[in-house]
Amino acid sequence: MPSRVEPSAPQNISITPLLRRLWPSPGAANVTAEEIALAISHIFTDQLSPVQIGALLTCLHFTGWDRRADVIAKCAEAMREAASPIDSQTLGKVLKARGRPEGDYNGGLCDITGTGGDSHNTFNISTTSSILASSILLLSKHGNRASTSKSGSADLLTSTLPTPPNLMAVTPETIHRVYEKTNYAFLFAPVFHPGMKYVAPIRKELGWRTIFNLLGPLANPVEASIEARILGVARRDIGPVFADALKMGGARKAMVVCGEEDLDEISCAGKTYCWRLADRSTHNPSSPEDVDIESFTLCAADFGLPAHALEDVSGGKEPHENAEILKKLLQNQLPREDPIYDFVLMNTAAMFVVSGVCEVDSSNMGHGDDGKVITERGPGGGRWKEGVRRARWAVESGEAWRQFTQFVEISNSLGRES
Repeated sequence: MPSRVEPSAPQNISITPLLRRLWPSPGAANVTAEEIALAISHIFTDQLSPVQIGALLTCLHFTGWDRRADVIAKCAEAMREAASPIDSQTLGKVLKARGRPEGDYNGGLCDITGTGGDSHNTFNISTTSSILASSILLLSKHGNRASTSKSGSADLLTSTLPTPPNLMAVTPETIHRVYEKTNYAFLFAPVFHPGMKYVAPIRKELGWRTIFNLLGPLANPVEASIEARILGVARRDIGPVFADALKMGGARKAMVVCGEEDLDEISCAGKTYCWRLADRSTHNPSSPEDVDIESFTLCAADFGLPAHALEDVSGGKEPHENAEILKKLLQNQLPREDPIYDFVLMNTAAMFVVSGVCEVDSSNMGHGDDGKVITERGPGGGRWKEGVRRARWAVESGEAWRQFTQFVEISNSLGRES
């Protein structure tokens, strides 16, 4: 009887030569971002030993090279290439049929996310704002469970009652079917990035933030279809780095934000530092050289809203408490003066502005929309108050709740099929 041949395990690759050049001065040793990205890519195929992974992440952290724009951009590209493949042609057809171009918005996917790690433990603003934004835009929210707080985006959604969405059912094979039914999809990182399991225990043991804490917001698996995004960072010095990384990666519409309290959202309390990518090209296709990065600050008054202390927008300590707040907000049961409501409105408004959907003379969003666009411009030339008008409509019309409930329904129906 012939012996059974087992598939061979991946062969370990040694990056010792690179590690020697990375420490103590990668610049002096002419290390390139491409070399680092290649080493990172071996992690996703289980070809680096835990010791070498730990050494690589440590060298990058303590030399500061994990906070360089070119390194972040190249490593994010490697992470996306290692993600589970998506049928982009089929997805593209669905998105073209589903998207509603308006103003400077072409109907593509949008994402609003943050790096986390700001230690403020505020309410899940970006996740809630992504749901509100799906009332008008196509949203692809890329997220995970909490790593630095108790209530991450996935923790929040899986705690919604009476029936939470089935996040595991949204896969590379089913993502197009989700968008056939709703404008909203949550892409759960472990489903789309299975190779991350090889580095997870090492990150936990190291005990400090590594380059992977920065790559997540740039590793949306549907990157090729992303038209616009808001990206929050928890440190002001990282803001221009991420803006440059986005530009290097080919982004055309994006804004990086950092609240002056080292908050990875647009702050409802004080100033927010912003770095916005603006495409100045007059031809198609454009190149990164056509994209300018404009910096300015925003505050609550620019949105026509009052300021609120951060302690007033902390939400609940546990995911189920935040999930209850989310449900009340989406069902238009929070008072208009609620600080969390205002906080969500600001961040949703920014997503609308960056997408370009506010660049119209009149609107026809649906029931309850009087069509009267607020044309006033604020810092960076944005119609921030028009963004708030649209965000309020998303709640008061019930459209945001409708999109979310449709996501819950389709994700659970897909789950029953599998």
